[in-house]
Amino acid sequence: MARSVNRVAIIGTGVIGASWAALFLAKGLKVVATDVAPNAEASLKKFIEEAWPALSRLGLSPGASQANLEFTSDLPAAVERADFVQENGPERIDFKKKLYGQLDELLPADVIVASSSSGLTMSEIQLGCSSHPERCVIGHPFNPPHIIPLVEIVGGAKTSEDTIRRASEFYTKLGKRTVRLHKEVPGHVANRLQAALAREVYYLVAEGVVSVADVDTALCWGPGLRWGVMGQVLLNHLGGGMGGIEHFFAQFTGPVTAWWKVLGSPELTPEVQKKLIDGLHEEVGSRSIDELAAQRDEVLLGLLELRAKSDQTSLVPSKSARTA
Repeated sequence: MARSVNRVAIIGTGVIGASWAALFLAKGLKVVATDVAPNAEASLKKFIEEAWPALSRLGLSPGASQANLEFTSDLPAAVERADFVQENGPERIDFKKKLYGQLDELLPADVIVASSSSGLTMSEIQLGCSSHPERCVIGHPFNPPHIIPLVEIVGGAKTSEDTIRRASEFYTKLGKRTVRLHKEVPGHVANRLQAALAREVYYLVAEGVVSVADVDTALCWGPGLRWGVMGQVLLNHLGGGMGGIEHFFAQFTGPVTAWWKVLGSPELTPEVQKKLIDGLHEEVGSRSIDELAAQRDEVLLGLLELRAKSDQTSLVPSKSARTA
């Protein structure tokens, strides 16, 4: 029988770890967090308190309470009764391997250890586990995890299919949207997509084609609006009209592949960085980081609420389907 998850250990309480902790608490789980950084406990509690209104708006699960949080700087104590571990330590392979060796000794064999790592592969990390590498998996969130639903699940060379399945079921029950990678690639999927887009954004600004403010406007008021609803391939299907994806490829394969050939590969020289930085500050004006983050989160919450409503509506058969 697979272990039911009621108590989660959070290792590392920086931005990602704190956001995970807030989400787990909002879903009615007990959370034990550990971090050796100075003032980590106070910073964690402050983050959760500030995130709680957004989580309340999205919907708290029965038993959800900030009082279900415990904090300790002692790793063995943090994982002693854990049913699941979400690791958010520094992106250093030597650190990760040593940590996973410790966890391998401390935890029962059926406790999954999931890493939030975006830059390291699980095949590398789990080399630190001599006993049960099969229970180690990447569970990479998208920032901030307490709002953005995406979790990328990537197994290593020794990760079991049972671990992949259980991790996916755990995140899904929390309301997350999981994607499973069948191969390990640097940056996983979502960050690679971001990197491809960022490369062209930086190129267009560096070449003087467009300003920072205008390229951001082009993205968030153009394709970005559609990407908040559907993914690229599904949008291509709609772009083909009544002929769907087949017509899209017949119509646009030539132009699209021609554009690929002239996409840029900018170098982030000090001069290019300064151009981007100056343009960014001109776009931002007097708005603070906190103000920008609040604006981002407010719009994200509205979009998530709208998508939840849309998902419910889509469960009702269309008129044509009902009368067919």
